[in-house]
Amino acid sequence: MRAVVCNQLGSYRGLVLETRPTPVPGPGQVLIRCAYASVSFAITLVVAGSYQRKSTPPFIPGSEVSGVVEAIGAEVDEFAVGDRVIAIVREGAYADYVVADTPTIYPVPDDLALDLAATVPISFGTAYAGVVTRAALQAGETLLVHGAAGALGMAAVQIGHMLGATVIATASTQAKCDAALAAGADHAINYAEQDFREAVKALTGGAGANVVFDPVGGDVLNESLRATAVEGRVVVAGFAGGSIPQVPANILLVKNISLLGLNFSEYFGWGVHDRSAEFAPRLKQSMATLLDAAAAGRLHPQIGHRQSLEEVVSAIDHIVDRRAVGKVVLAIDETAPR
Repeated sequence: MRAVVCNQLGSYRGLVLETRPTPVPGPGQVLIRCAYASVSFAITLVVAGSYQRKSTPPFIPGSEVSGVVEAIGAEVDEFAVGDRVIAIVREGAYADYVVADTPTIYPVPDDLALDLAATVPISFGTAYAGVVTRAALQAGETLLVHGAAGALGMAAVQIGHMLGATVIATASTQAKCDAALAAGADHAINYAEQDFREAVKALTGGAGANVVFDPVGGDVLNESLRATAVEGRVVVAGFAGGSIPQVPANILLVKNISLLGLNFSEYFGWGVHDRSAEFAPRLKQSMATLLDAAAAGRLHPQIGHRQSLEEVVSAIDHIVDRRAVGKVVLAIDETAPR
């Protein structure tokens, strides 16, 4: 099979396309013929060896994939050859075939195309875990989403809109603000042109946002605390801005704010402790909710850019250069049933 391989930790530009043996599924595993795989900024960190989840070269990167079940291992009774599925895998998605464990494989509804399905598990799964599971966003509340034109932020915007919240999005350009509005945001703030803290207060009559979803970190998180309502919930979902903030705890105390960490990897066994068996039923339920909503048109996964497996470096460039609006995907086998 064809596979993108990292032979040495360092720049993603060192990734090469090689021929590798097709893997064989073991007990509790499924072999998937890959159709589409997503690309994210995290891939650059994995390949550089600076991600919290370490991989040892040589390895095949990629953690989010859609495709068709090609073969099943022993002790597998919930999937059959020919099933359309998506999967979260530790590594190996950037190839013609990948082996996945059944707890992190999810059936794709008939009405959802495989290319769109490939964008759901990590971005929408992370946003759902943050906005719903951790922060318990309610209809009628106000949700503030940073980095709203990126794949993760756009997923949070759509989930907030689906739940009946008033969604305020922030982004760095007017084009990205327009994309967030098209995705379901009620308001969009171009933080390059205006102070988002003051804008949020103005939009909420001075009260602030009930829930903040922040994958950016740095000064954005500290300013978000000042734009959060009394008894608000702030979800720390990443540090795309490049710096880890020192949180002013006095603001948490004064306004009874809950600061919530979110490491989505913890739910499928890649975090500090492997409690994947405990969390698997919750993930199955949340993925079914998200995939059904996407199939019914209540959520709208956005593919901003797609390239072939051979063009993986160029696809990552698109993210690193911050040209992506929505998700970037690799088209591995576009002949697979949609």
